[in-house]
Amino acid sequence: MRFVRQPSSICSCRANTTPPPALWMLGTPTRRQTPKGRFTIAAKHHITIAEIYETELVDIEKAIAHYEQSADYYKGEESNSSANKCLLKVAAYAAQLEQYQKAIEIFEQIGANTMDNPLLKYSAKDYFFKAALCHFIVDELNAKLALEKYEEMFPAFTDSRECKLLKKLLEAHEEQNSEAYTEAVKEFDSISRLDQWLTTMLLRIKKSVQGDGEGDGDLK
Repeated sequence: MRFVRQPSSICSCRANTTPPPALWMLGTPTRRQTPKGRFTIAAKHHITIAEIYETELVDIEKAIAHYEQSADYYKGEESNSSANKCLLKVAAYAAQLEQYQKAIEIFEQIGANTMDNPLLKYSAKDYFFKAALCHFIVDELNAKLALEKYEEMFPAFTDSRECKLLKKLLEAHEEQNSEAYTEAVKEFDSISRLDQWLTTMLLRIKKSVQGDGEGDGDLK
């Protein structure tokens, strides 16, 4: 009885099943398995994995999961600033995936945690602004109630350009005035340039204004 050598093609196929080096870290230990004091290292590994899912594999759901895990590790080391950076990534992506409640909870939590910090309170208005936009996409009344809550929690928010823009947008939406909505956004953008995330959220709200239908893909 003779033994036949396996074809080289089978060997090469087996070799090709080896995962890319960048994903070897997917076996990063869980928090329970990680010795205290090494959470920061694990957190950085998860950020690296999240970035791979963001840019190379384009799997936002998995990127979110790894940013959440990273935030959890940073909290274990009481590195709240680093944890918040990861959570803000989660909130932004959650909103893009129309997981608005999840985004709202994160933006509100970080806003509340930073508004009393002399060094960070200036950023609180941005977080409340983004939370209000997420509310607005879901329901106009939700946005009104949220805006009132944020002004009560953080009085400085009332005088911010973000708060004033929200009030103009709510008024335009209530009147179903697409032109007034666009003009308010244009005025804001002339001073504070809108990034891609804000533009996307504002366009989603604009589509609900009467006469816009599916929208023209432009805010200006």
